[in-house]
Formats: sequence, C-alpha cells, structure tokens
Amino acid sequence: MDTGGNSLPSGADGLKRKVCYFYDPEVGNYYYGQGHPMKPHRMRMTHALLAHYGLLQHMHVLKPNPARDKDLCRFHADDYVSFLRRVTPETQQDQLRQLKRFNVGEDCPVFDGLYSFCQTYAGGSIGGAVKLNHGHCDIAVNWAGGLHHAKKCEASGFCYVNDIVLAILELLKTHERVLYVDIDIHHGDGVEEAFYITDRVMTVSFHKFGDYFPGTGDIRDIGFGKGKYYALNVPLDDGIDDESYQSLFKPIISKVMEVFRPGAVVLQCGADSLSGDRLGCFNLSVKGHAECVRFMRSFNVPLLLVGGGGYTIRNVARCWCYETGVALGIEVDDKMPQHEYIEYFGPEYTLHVAPSNMENKNSRELLEHIRVKLLDNLSKLQHAPSVQFQERPPDTQFLEADEDEDNKDERNHPDSDVNVDCERKSTPRRVKMEFVESEPNHKNHEAVDQVAREVESTLIDSTCSKDSIAAAEAAGLPYVKAEESPENVDVEAGPSGMDQQ
Repeated sequence: MDTGGNSLPSGADGLKRKVCYFYDPEVGNYYYGQGHPMKPHRMRMTHALLAHYGLLQHMHVLKPNPARDKDLCRFHADDYVSFLRRVTPETQQDQLRQLKRFNVGEDCPVFDGLYSFCQTYAGGSIGGAVKLNHGHCDIAVNWAGGLHHAKKCEASGFCYVNDIVLAILELLKTHERVLYVDIDIHHGDGVEEAFYITDRVMTVSFHKFGDYFPGTGDIRDIGFGKGKYYALNVPLDDGIDDESYQSLFKPIISKVMEVFRPGAVVLQCGADSLSGDRLGCFNLSVKGHAECVRFMRSFNVPLLLVGGGGYTIRNVARCWCYETGVALGIEVDDKMPQHEYIEYFGPEYTLHVAPSNMENKNSRELLEHIRVKLLDNLSKLQHAPSVQFQERPPDTQFLEADEDEDNKDERNHPDSDVNVDCERKSTPRRVKMEFVESEPNHKNHEAVDQVAREVESTLIDSTCSKDSIAAAEAAGLPYVKAEESPENVDVEAGPSGMDQQ
C-alpha cells in the first residue's frame, strides 16, 4: 500500500520519530457498569501488549497529571464541571434534574471515580499537546483520550469531557493552524461543533452516516462564517473496506495538508471502525486502520494520537498496539507474546485478524462523488489563514511526572505488567516514568483567547435541547450550517446513543 505524503527525513533512516506515551496505571480500573459497551479496561490490555512487545522502552513513558477544574473550564461550562466533580452513584438520585440537564444517565452513567477518570484522560491529551508545543517529541500518544462527543455543557455518547478540544486549544498557543482528523465510525460532532466558525482549526471526519449515532456529519456541513469550508465530512455506508477507505482518505488528506498547512495534527483513532466491532458496521483491518496513522505520520508534522470508540476490546488492544508501533516506525510480529491477557486473543493469538465477508455498500460511484465534492470544497480555500502573534501564551501547568464481564477480576490482574514503566525491576533504566514540570501561570494571550471565545460562541448554554443545531437557530447563534435545507438542520435526536450505536 502506498504510504505517500511529503515525509521529511527524521533520524538516520528517515523513519524514526521521538514518541511520548501517556498512561496512568489506574485508568483500566474505571468501570461504566454491567453491560455498558465502553470498557476502560481496554487501555490496560493495550498497555500490557506494548510492554510485552517491548515497545515501551522505545518511548518516553509519562503518567499524565490530572487536568484541573480551570483546565477543563477552558472549554466546558463551570456548572457542568462542578456537577461532574460532585456527583456520585450514591448522590445521583438527589440530582435528577441536573442529570437530565447535563445528559448524564444511560449512555453516560455516573460511576465510581467519574471525575478522576475525566481528569486522567483529559490530562493525557493536554499533556501531549504541551510536549508537542515544546518540541520534546514528534508524536504524542494518549489512547485513553479521544472522547469526541462531549459538548460544552453536556455529556454525549459515552463522553463526558472533550479532551480533544482542550488539547487543540493548547496546541493553538504555539501553532497558527491545527488539523483534526477523526477515523472513529461515529461523527466527531463535539469537536466539529466547537470549531465550526474558526479558520484556525480544520476538522475532517470519516464516519458512518445515516440512521446512526449521533446523526450529524452530512457532506453539506462545511463550517460557517470564517470557518466556512474548514469543516469536512466524509459520510460512509456499511461495510467499507481498506481499499475503499484509503481511496478517500489519502487524496482528501493530501489536499488538506497542501492547502491548510497545519502546524500540528490531532488524529482520533477510534477503533470501532474495525471489522467485527460490537457497535460498528465497517470492515477495516488493523493494518487498514493503521494506514491512516502511517499516512499522517509521513508528513512529519507534530502529531497527537488519541483513542476514542472501540467496543470489541481485544481488537481495540490489537489496533492501538500496532498503531503505536507504526508511530515508532517499528513493525511488530503478528504472533502475540505470552502475557496476562493472552486468553482474550484466542484462538488465533495473533495481532491481526481477517476482515469479514460483509457487503461493501459504498459503490465506486458514491466514493467518487464524495471525493470530487470534498476536493472541490478544498479548492475554494485560496490559502492558509495567517494569525498575528505578539508572544507565545504560557503552557498549561503540568507536573511531568461482554469480554470484560467475563473477566472482571482481570481488570487489575495480580500478575499484570501494566505498571512496567514505574515498577519493573528487570529494566529499571530502559523504561522511565516522568511528570510534566509546572510553570508560572500567566494570562493567556489574546490570539488564543479569541479562538476560545469563537468556540464558546458556537455553543448553547446547558439548558438547551439535545438538538444543538435547531437550538442554535432558535437562540440566534451563528451555528446554522451553510447550504443546508431545513430538514438537514433539524436532526431528530432519536433514541439513546447506546441503542443507535
């Protein structure tokens, strides 16, 4: 498969990149509840594979510092963050009105340690952005992040805090333009909505479109005002395979990189677009999914990799392990090494699994129509926007420092190697855990605050209905999507996200 891109030499072989990897050993212990498809345990399984494949020793391993209230409030509403901090399974029945107001319930349940979980995964993404801003690495990885559905003042689609928006705001302190690319099967609605009216962030989402959560992401949704043509949506149908996917991904992303010229890229690697996902309907292989990582890496632009969806957790771990190897420029063996979660991967015990024989409903004509339409939209961008900077804003302060149901006790396996980065005795100098140094807190510069204000202006307060587009129209906010008919604006909320997914 062609790797393409305009890769610049990096290191003696032109392949190596310096990678920072964020992981908190506690993240796999959080539990959404019995029967819920989202299982943070998949991060523990991914980390165990990385340890036993020997990939940790090739990366700078970092434990994320938890994001603070004021970090989260750079995007999220104060009262929403305060609610997440206070609510517990024991007290939720006394806060039914706020549960409804903030869309916390079935899809986004209250569970033990909810706020700490949010702080951890958001801290990893923000910390990755800080590392990239300082030039301490070429690629930062936070597989616990990528929760792209969260809105300013409500949870959505298993997501509570939008770590991606927070990381992009951090990257904008150093970079004039940031590109966001989303290969989760679900539309990256929370990130697109946040940056819908700015030309400093381009969002590109490849997703299932139709009767499918969250119901947004029409090809005609292109941005508004200064942000017109800076939102790209690639609506796909069931069964798309590697070849069809790359026939769109590579030409579109190549053109985006040419005309937008981002200073940094955030790639959301939701693994629910893999074949055989519990909630998905695409037919991508691990290698086909990882080809997107390989292609983005080839441009040699600072790159933040985050996780996202993925509900057949053995395949999520396979995918993110392999993609970590791609980030490092290391091809890992298909035969899986012995480790504490090996029984999840039988009977093959391999990193790669064959796609299914499901029908690809994406015809050549449909794919060509999408490609031509989006390339035409990109041709309307005459040049990359410029931004006046007076001084670089200060960094966010950081110290650098069902399958699961059948294996409940293994979420914290006694023989686990997941703490290899800070506890392993055999290689104490090869894998090191650090924290991000704190810096004095100064006022953010106007150039970044302006983007934050633009972000806020596209959003509705926490009393709005779930249909944010229709509510935006009613409130007179500039969220109305250009060149759309009323029926495309008025998206039916439908049943819960868990059912739609």
